[in-house]
Amino acid sequence: MLKANADAFALAETLTQESSLRVRGTVRAEARAVGGYELDVTGLEIVSLAQEYPISLKEHGVDFLAERRHLWIRTPKQAAILRIRAEIEFALREFFYRNDFMLADAPIITPAACEGTTNLFELDYHGEKGYLSQSGQLYNEATAAALGRIYCFGPTFRAEKSKTRRHLLEFWMIEAEAAFFDVDDNMRLQEDMVVFVVERVLERCRNELKLLERDIAKLEAIKKPFPRISYTEAVKLLNDAGEPFEWGDDFGAPHETIIGNHFDSPVFVHRYPTAIKAFYMKPDPMDDKVVLGADLLAPEGYGEIIGGGQRIDDLDLLERRIAEHNLPREAFEWYLDLRRYGSVPHSGFGLGI
Repeated sequence: MLKANADAFALAETLTQESSLRVRGTVRAEARAVGGYELDVTGLEIVSLAQEYPISLKEHGVDFLAERRHLWIRTPKQAAILRIRAEIEFALREFFYRNDFMLADAPIITPAACEGTTNLFELDYHGEKGYLSQSGQLYNEATAAALGRIYCFGPTFRAEKSKTRRHLLEFWMIEAEAAFFDVDDNMRLQEDMVVFVVERVLERCRNELKLLERDIAKLEAIKKPFPRISYTEAVKLLNDAGEPFEWGDDFGAPHETIIGNHFDSPVFVHRYPTAIKAFYMKPDPMDDKVVLGADLLAPEGYGEIIGGGQRIDDLDLLERRIAEHNLPREAFEWYLDLRRYGSVPHSGFGLGI
């Protein structure tokens, strides 16, 4: 280990980018300094002299930086993103704690699909087929039946061949489930959560948001309640905007962008067609062609940030849905037990971080 001599400046001349060091001195107040203090240096000690750093101080392509992600996170903007992410996750946990939701972790290796069979990561589970979890929702329904209000927070996986910001092979998702919650209770919980998290990030991460050049005014303008429109109304909005769209199709990224940008805040789109939603979605008693589900779309082109809805609580209907979706009955017997042995209305959602 090299130690500073009387000429600390000469020693400092030997430093390279990302070298680590200890600086000793006297701290004093200085109104002109960033943070209001300065350090009068009396000594310098080099802890580690770094080799030539592979990420130079110039613009680099995303592929180049992604391959060096372990070093890229040392840059100010990447570090700011990680600090904001940490604050978001802490705020989410606090929100659920304040609202009497209990953390109940869900398995990561599962025997069956939740969101569809086309994007599963399959693995050999001691001679049987297993899959990396797409969602903890089905297990959440079991723990909600036992505990009332619960959430899980962990990694989820989608085998999607896409390199857009809307599709990730692996991401963390927080998912809530509550007994005796209907679709409207579910939407109110979501907007309460989003507003709570936004306010917390604005309170504690303003420097990071400034560094990332985010428009804080738009975040400050987010207020409850969020607008709510039906899928049918959203289809009309698209057609009126000159975007041809057939009722019954699923929204893609361009459609979500048009809908989201029509509003100044996140907007709920509810009652999607039954045919394009998951097997467990509860049909609307007033119109079984649509389900009691809702997606929360964000403006500025971000699209869907939360998906959720009310679950089927009737055993016979759930059995029919599993058959209609050609899902393996034996893999869902435990899930059907949740209806056989005491079923209640329940609802939930998932937010990918």
